[in-house]
Amino acid sequence: MGEPIRIAIAGVGNCAAALVQGIEYYRHNPHDTLGLMHGELVGYLPSDIQVVAAFDVDKRKVGQPLDVAITAKPNCIQPIWEDVPPSDVIVQMGPIMDGIASHMNDYPENRAFRPAGAAPADVEKVLRDTQPDVLLNYLPVGSEEAARYYARCCLNTGVSLINCIPVFIVSNPDWAKKFLKNGIPVIGDDVKSQVGATILHRVLAHLFEERGTRLERTYQLNTGGNTDFLNMLERSRLKTKKESKTQSVQSQLSVPLDDENIHIGPSDYVPWQNDNKVCFIRMEARGFGGIPFELEARLSVQDSPNSAGVTIDAIRYCKVARDRGDAGPLLPISAYCMKHPPVQMVDHEAREQIEAYISKTTVKADRREEKKRPVVIK
Repeated sequence: MGEPIRIAIAGVGNCAAALVQGIEYYRHNPHDTLGLMHGELVGYLPSDIQVVAAFDVDKRKVGQPLDVAITAKPNCIQPIWEDVPPSDVIVQMGPIMDGIASHMNDYPENRAFRPAGAAPADVEKVLRDTQPDVLLNYLPVGSEEAARYYARCCLNTGVSLINCIPVFIVSNPDWAKKFLKNGIPVIGDDVKSQVGATILHRVLAHLFEERGTRLERTYQLNTGGNTDFLNMLERSRLKTKKESKTQSVQSQLSVPLDDENIHIGPSDYVPWQNDNKVCFIRMEARGFGGIPFELEARLSVQDSPNSAGVTIDAIRYCKVARDRGDAGPLLPISAYCMKHPPVQMVDHEAREQIEAYISKTTVKADRREEKKRPVVIK
């Protein structure tokens, strides 16, 4: 077992609940690596991850211990490990800013966010007091202002950011330079699922390209019943989400499709689906002799646990980068784990670079002698 990896969480929703329960699952099942891309990563196990601070804005979560907050409505994940021990981490009030969509009041409390009346905590002070290695941004899609606020808090306190939402921070050159200058490794933006709509669509697009066919048009439609899908009914919050998902697929094509021939994005909110996400993919292409062919696929997954295994790898990789004195955007892990990384890569090439990086021997005592540098593996 490695030293603890201390993390803070902004947004105690379904993804955070899946992550916390998943950490306990693997703590009690140390020999079970199903669902993990790496059972052990440079000496770190999933059970080494320790939540030391958490922020939310919902009245049913703020002021509650973390183990209670992850089960509070509107969270609706399928349980992974229900016996989460009592936590001494109390969920603190974060700044609301643009974190709550205006239409939430139109839906029942058990489905939608309800803001707490508490004053926001001093996030920077909390981070300095609790000293996390990493802050996970799990805010709702469209929380542009709030995401940038937490990013600034990380910059000012030396905490690494793993940006799991489609607000372009790590992939923004200006933000990237700031984190590099401050000697902070970061990963982002917009987490992929382990086997989800985006990674499946990317793999299929790359397969079509690699096999000498030409993709002519495609769509990806998604439905779900968690607060993520409810939040995204406000179409104005979807601009970066659609851009992130679309660019992720387009990056696998040597000649990107015209905008009119590709449609990727959330389709609708179906309350009874809860955390189940259903994806429909259609691809129309031409092969040998110009003969047309079509592919249709349907994928049904539990949405929040589907990204937790990816996030567990990102957390541990980020801690290794901190141990080694690396700084700035971590390119291979961002390309592998995120839809909108600073540099897009073919997934198997990103994984090869990840394996090369983690196979290096780390001597933590020597990290003071290393110059801060961005991680670029050639």
